[in-house]
Amino acid sequence: MQRTGANPLPGDLAPARHAYGCYVPRAPRNELAAGIYHVTSRGNRRQAIFLDRRDHRRFLGVLEDIVVRSGWLLYAYCLMPNHFHLLLETRAPTLGLGMHGLNGTYAQWFNWRHDVDGHLFGDRYHSRRVETDFHLLESTRYVVLNPVRAKLVAHPAQWEWSSYRATVGACRAPAFLAVPELLAHFGRASYMARRTFRRFVYDAPARAAA
Repeated sequence: MQRTGANPLPGDLAPARHAYGCYVPRAPRNELAAGIYHVTSRGNRRQAIFLDRRDHRRFLGVLEDIVVRSGWLLYAYCLMPNHFHLLLETRAPTLGLGMHGLNGTYAQWFNWRHDVDGHLFGDRYHSRRVETDFHLLESTRYVVLNPVRAKLVAHPAQWEWSSYRATVGACRAPAFLAVPELLAHFGRASYMARRTFRRFVYDAPARAAA
């Protein structure tokens, strides 16, 4: 739906980082002070939430800001055409506020840029608590294999918009991605840990749940 008479916003810096007022507030979820979560959020009616590289880059910029301000450890992420996955650890009960800021800020910018209105995201984000180290590692593998299982690429290294390439050292890791903390589960030496992680992802069963 096209907007009429919309006020222009000043380039890629709009809307303001703290423009969280896109959604009607709901009752807060019960959150632990510290926890690891697999978080997903989908486009409204499964619509695309990323239309081009600029959208992807903008989302990652907003994600970086939220990760830093919320004090999260981000172990893995994957941006799919109509949804995204995050695997993160909180040190305080900031998951709800952080996700509200992430989805709200990006949605407002997306609507401004593409001259549309309405809800970009569907229902509230979904989060699942990760209880064990085994579940953490399986969830990491599940997240980065999403494009492969969706038949978008043949190998996770071919998908630009996930954390896989940074984790295995194929590209420079962004500062907001907790690569050393994740690789510590795969070995002490970083090069061996990366090798083990690659093998772990490669050896994934045909179907896996996270």
